[in-house]
Amino acid sequence: MNLRMIGLAVAVMCTALLPLAAEAGPIGGTSRAKGSGGGLWPVSGAVPADESKPKSERKPVPRPALGGGATPSAPSPVTGATAPQTSALCGPELTSPDGVEAQTCVLTEGHDTWARTYYRNATGGKLTSVLTLMGPGGRTLQTNCAVGAGDDPDACETPREPSRGAVSAYSAVAEFATADGSDEGPLLLRSGSNSAAPAGH
Repeated sequence: MNLRMIGLAVAVMCTALLPLAAEAGPIGGTSRAKGSGGGLWPVSGAVPADESKPKSERKPVPRPALGGGATPSAPSPVTGATAPQTSALCGPELTSPDGVEAQTCVLTEGHDTWARTYYRNATGGKLTSVLTLMGPGGRTLQTNCAVGAGDDPDACETPREPSRGAVSAYSAVAEFATADGSDEGPLLLRSGSNSAAPAGH
Protein backbone atom coordinates (compact mmCIF):
# COMPACT_ATOMS: atom_id res chain seq x y z
CA MET A 1 0.00 0.00 0.00
CA ASN A 2 1.14 3.53 -0.67
CA LEU A 3 2.95 5.14 2.30
CA ARG A 4 1.41 8.52 1.51
CA MET A 5 -2.10 7.08 1.86
CA ILE A 6 -1.19 5.46 5.19
CA GLY A 7 0.26 8.75 6.45
CA LEU A 8 -2.81 10.65 5.30
CA ALA A 9 -5.13 8.13 7.00
CA VAL A 10 -3.18 8.41 10.28
CA ALA A 11 -3.34 12.22 10.14
CA VAL A 12 -7.10 12.15 9.56
CA MET A 13 -7.63 9.71 12.46
CA CYS A 14 -5.52 11.82 14.83
CA THR A 15 -7.42 14.95 13.82
CA ALA A 16 -10.74 13.21 14.45
CA LEU A 17 -9.71 11.68 17.80
CA LEU A 18 -8.01 14.73 19.32
CA PRO A 19 -11.28 16.55 20.21
CA LEU A 20 -12.64 13.32 21.73
CA ALA A 21 -9.54 12.86 23.86
CA ALA A 22 -9.69 16.47 25.03
CA GLU A 23 -13.37 16.14 25.90
CA ALA A 24 -12.82 12.91 27.85
CA GLY A 25 -10.32 14.52 30.21
CA PRO A 26 -11.23 16.04 33.58
CA ILE A 27 -12.94 19.42 33.47
CA GLY A 28 -10.99 22.19 35.12
CA GLY A 29 -8.04 19.93 35.85
CA THR A 30 -9.85 18.01 38.57
CA SER A 31 -10.20 14.31 39.07
CA ARG A 32 -13.40 12.34 39.60
CA ALA A 33 -15.10 12.09 42.96
CA LYS A 34 -14.49 9.25 45.30
CA GLY A 35 -17.67 7.70 46.65
CA SER A 36 -18.27 5.62 49.68
CA GLY A 37 -20.27 3.03 47.80
CA GLY A 38 -20.48 1.27 44.48
CA GLY A 39 -22.27 4.21 42.86
CA LEU A 40 -21.87 4.42 39.12
CA TRP A 41 -22.79 7.96 38.17
CA PRO A 42 -20.32 10.34 39.73
CA VAL A 43 -17.59 7.78 40.29
CA SER A 44 -17.16 5.52 37.28
CA GLY A 45 -19.17 7.33 34.61
CA ALA A 46 -20.89 4.14 33.50
CA VAL A 47 -24.34 4.16 31.97
CA PRO A 48 -26.95 2.66 34.31
CA ALA A 49 -28.41 -0.63 33.17
CA ASP A 50 -31.79 -0.53 31.48
CA GLU A 51 -32.63 -4.10 30.60
CA SER A 52 -35.53 -3.09 28.35
CA LYS A 53 -33.23 -1.37 25.82
CA PRO A 54 -30.16 -2.57 23.95
CA LYS A 55 -26.90 -0.83 24.86
CA SER A 56 -26.94 1.16 21.63
CA GLU A 57 -30.23 2.86 22.62
CA ARG A 58 -29.38 3.74 26.24
CA LYS A 59 -29.04 7.39 27.11
CA PRO A 60 -25.87 8.59 28.84
CA VAL A 61 -26.10 9.61 32.47
CA PRO A 62 -24.97 13.13 33.34
CA ARG A 63 -21.79 12.98 35.39
CA PRO A 64 -20.36 15.72 37.54
CA ALA A 65 -16.80 16.90 37.20
CA LEU A 66 -15.90 16.52 40.84
CA GLY A 67 -12.49 16.62 42.43
CA GLY A 68 -11.42 14.10 45.02
CA GLY A 69 -10.78 15.42 48.49
CA ALA A 70 -7.10 14.41 48.39
CA THR A 71 -6.38 15.92 44.97
CA PRO A 72 -4.59 19.29 45.11
CA SER A 73 -6.30 22.24 43.49
CA ALA A 74 -5.25 23.15 39.98
CA PRO A 75 -4.20 26.75 39.32
CA SER A 76 -6.79 28.76 37.43
CA PRO A 77 -5.51 29.49 33.91
CA VAL A 78 -6.93 33.02 33.96
CA THR A 79 -5.87 34.39 37.33
CA GLY A 80 -3.24 31.91 38.53
CA ALA A 81 -5.30 31.46 41.71
CA THR A 82 -6.15 28.06 43.08
CA ALA A 83 -9.69 26.95 42.27
CA PRO A 84 -11.58 25.27 45.12
CA GLN A 85 -12.04 21.52 44.73
CA THR A 86 -15.44 19.86 44.83
CA SER A 87 -15.47 16.60 46.75
CA ALA A 88 -18.32 14.14 47.14
CA LEU A 89 -19.36 11.54 49.67
CA CYS A 90 -21.81 9.27 47.81
CA GLY A 91 -23.92 6.30 48.68
CA PRO A 92 -24.40 3.39 46.30
CA GLU A 93 -26.48 3.48 43.15
CA LEU A 94 -29.87 1.97 44.01
CA THR A 95 -32.66 0.72 41.76
CA SER A 96 -36.26 0.08 42.78
CA PRO A 97 -38.32 -2.76 41.28
CA ASP A 98 -40.57 -0.04 39.82
CA GLY A 99 -37.78 1.42 37.68
CA VAL A 100 -36.39 4.35 39.68
CA GLU A 101 -32.59 4.57 39.84
CA ALA A 102 -30.80 7.02 42.15
CA GLN A 103 -27.55 7.85 43.85
CA THR A 104 -27.31 10.55 46.51
CA CYS A 105 -24.22 12.54 47.51
CA VAL A 106 -23.07 15.20 49.95
CA LEU A 107 -20.82 17.67 48.14
CA THR A 108 -18.38 20.23 49.49
CA GLU A 109 -16.53 23.00 47.71
CA GLY A 110 -14.51 25.57 49.58
CA HIS A 111 -16.63 26.51 52.59
CA ASP A 112 -19.96 25.32 51.12
CA THR A 113 -21.85 22.03 51.53
CA TRP A 114 -24.92 20.79 49.67
CA ALA A 115 -26.70 17.60 48.63
CA ARG A 116 -27.29 16.25 45.13
CA THR A 117 -29.15 13.21 43.86
CA TYR A 118 -28.65 11.70 40.41
CA TYR A 119 -31.73 9.85 39.22
CA ARG A 120 -33.44 8.17 36.32
CA ASN A 121 -37.19 7.60 36.19
CA ALA A 122 -38.14 4.62 34.03
CA THR A 123 -41.59 4.19 35.63
CA GLY A 124 -43.43 5.96 32.81
CA GLY A 125 -45.10 8.41 35.19
CA LYS A 126 -44.25 11.63 37.00
CA LEU A 127 -42.80 11.33 40.49
CA THR A 128 -42.35 13.55 43.49
CA SER A 129 -39.03 13.65 45.27
CA VAL A 130 -37.72 15.27 48.42
CA LEU A 131 -33.96 15.73 48.89
CA THR A 132 -32.85 16.39 52.46
CA LEU A 133 -29.40 17.51 53.65
CA MET A 134 -28.81 16.77 57.33
CA GLY A 135 -25.95 18.51 59.10
CA PRO A 136 -24.39 18.93 62.53
CA GLY A 137 -26.61 20.09 65.37
CA GLY A 138 -29.78 18.65 63.84
CA ARG A 139 -29.83 21.17 60.98
CA THR A 140 -31.78 20.10 57.88
CA LEU A 141 -32.35 21.60 54.46
CA GLN A 142 -35.05 20.19 52.16
CA THR A 143 -35.68 20.63 48.45
CA ASN A 144 -38.66 19.34 46.46
CA CYS A 145 -37.60 17.97 43.08
CA ALA A 146 -39.88 17.66 40.06
CA VAL A 147 -39.21 14.31 38.38
CA GLY A 148 -40.65 14.12 34.87
CA ALA A 149 -42.16 11.06 33.22
CA GLY A 150 -39.29 10.60 30.71
CA ASP A 151 -36.50 8.17 31.48
CA ASP A 152 -33.74 10.71 30.81
CA PRO A 153 -31.10 10.83 33.56
CA ASP A 154 -31.19 14.01 35.63
CA ALA A 155 -30.07 15.52 38.93
CA CYS A 156 -31.52 17.65 41.72
CA GLU A 157 -29.66 19.49 44.45
CA THR A 158 -30.26 21.55 47.56
CA PRO A 159 -29.03 25.12 47.80
CA ARG A 160 -25.48 25.47 49.08
CA GLU A 161 -25.00 26.44 52.69
CA PRO A 162 -21.90 27.36 54.68
CA SER A 163 -20.17 24.25 56.04
CA ARG A 164 -20.53 23.77 59.79
CA GLY A 165 -18.10 20.92 60.26
CA ALA A 166 -16.45 18.04 58.45
CA VAL A 167 -18.19 16.49 55.45
CA SER A 168 -18.47 13.28 57.47
CA ALA A 169 -20.87 15.13 59.81
CA TYR A 170 -23.34 15.54 56.93
CA SER A 171 -25.67 13.08 55.25
CA ALA A 172 -28.31 13.31 52.55
CA VAL A 173 -31.43 11.33 51.70
CA ALA A 174 -33.59 11.44 48.57
CA GLU A 175 -37.06 9.89 48.62
CA PHE A 176 -38.99 9.19 45.42
CA ALA A 177 -42.76 8.61 45.43
CA THR A 178 -45.54 8.41 42.87
CA ALA A 179 -47.27 11.68 42.06
CA ASP A 180 -50.84 10.49 42.53
CA GLY A 181 -52.36 13.92 43.22
CA SER A 182 -52.26 13.59 47.01
CA ASP A 183 -49.62 15.12 49.24
CA GLU A 184 -47.84 11.79 49.65
CA GLY A 185 -47.85 8.92 47.18
CA PRO A 186 -46.42 5.45 47.81
CA LEU A 187 -42.66 5.50 48.43
CA LEU A 188 -40.74 3.88 45.54
CA LEU A 189 -37.12 4.45 46.55
CA ARG A 190 -35.05 5.97 49.34
CA SER A 191 -31.42 6.73 48.47
CA GLY A 192 -28.87 7.99 50.98
CA SER A 193 -25.36 9.37 50.87
CA ASN A 194 -24.29 6.87 53.50
CA SER A 195 -26.53 3.94 52.55
CA ALA A 196 -25.10 0.47 52.80
CA ALA A 197 -24.31 -1.10 49.44
CA PRO A 198 -26.87 -3.70 48.29
CA ALA A 199 -25.92 -7.34 48.83
CA GLY A 200 -23.65 -8.69 46.12
CA HIS A 201 -21.87 -5.37 45.40
